[in-house]
Amino acid sequence: MKILLAPDKFKGSLSATGVCAALEKGWASVDPESEFVSAPIADGGEGFSEALCCALGGQWIEVGSVDALGREIQCRYVWEARSRTAVLEMSESAGLWRLKSEELNPYRANTYGVGILMRDAVRRGASKILIGLGGSATTDGGIGMAAALGCRFFGESGTELEPLPENLGRIEHVDVSGCIPIPGLVAACDVQNPLLGERGTAAVFSPQKGADLDAVRFLENGLQNLAARMRSLTGRDDGEVRGAGAAGGIAYGLLSFCGARLEGGFELVAGAMDLKGRVEAADLVLTGEGRVDGQTLEGKGPAGVAAMARGFGRKVIAFAGSVSEDPEVHAQFDAIVPIVDGVMELGEAMGEAPRLLERAAARTARMLKLKLR
Repeated sequence: MKILLAPDKFKGSLSATGVCAALEKGWASVDPESEFVSAPIADGGEGFSEALCCALGGQWIEVGSVDALGREIQCRYVWEARSRTAVLEMSESAGLWRLKSEELNPYRANTYGVGILMRDAVRRGASKILIGLGGSATTDGGIGMAAALGCRFFGESGTELEPLPENLGRIEHVDVSGCIPIPGLVAACDVQNPLLGERGTAAVFSPQKGADLDAVRFLENGLQNLAARMRSLTGRDDGEVRGAGAAGGIAYGLLSFCGARLEGGFELVAGAMDLKGRVEAADLVLTGEGRVDGQTLEGKGPAGVAAMARGFGRKVIAFAGSVSEDPEVHAQFDAIVPIVDGVMELGEAMGEAPRLLERAAARTARMLKLKLR
């Protein structure tokens, strides 16, 4: 039997590649004659670069940048030399994971470091840049990124402003004349939120990044001002684009300052690795993520894998650390297997994820062999 392993990461526990390894080890312990094909997937968030590195056969490039608070750090991105394609994750430099909880600062955290990575890719000769959005510590509408690429922001009396969220409402003029062009820019986005309003990036996401109610209002007003200035400059209302609010509004900045195209992260990764062809060639598909619930149905990778499997008449089994009882969720898969097999604390379960996945895969393989007899 040919088994396709196409899981997403188990956030906080295992990368998608690690999930593939655990599933194969567990299944093969019961059914060593099966042939396994690994195709780790991702949406626009963490794991995006790793998945595309595997799909494209790229290499990792190390480069100096700064985190969301401007501190020097080492970052990496994927470079595929033949097609001159760079693959970046915005969270690599401006990610929430880079900051301690007491360091969260909604007024100053910015995306300047993301622009440094983009600039390095252009210097390297990139003809296409793919950037995964998600996991940001910022709500700056992308002005930090734009400043790193050469854009300048001015306030009253022509005073140049630092590209910080606290200055969003003070912007009177935007000078894009020095902004370097970014070729073939595609942003992978796994949310549908616009820039502004009750579903916008400030209202929905900034509280996760340290914003209290006053800060949410401040950021919303600042982003409204930025959108008005850019609308006057470009004649477009990019803030209304679905997904423009992704990753603290950097999606909006990539649209407005760089002319990016937004795509679903899963669709982008799936296309790059010819996932449809791999699903068609398989007899059985195994997928999964840390929690399978209603959000899985909103553009997440496992639901996309399941849809492909159904299209080719293939059975698909999802593995998860936690599973919703929602019937609509269960209807997407032929089976969902919770990996936790006993009473344990969340931290313990996350630490034991590889072992739990192996055991869950082995149990499932045994049950399937019984059914096939």
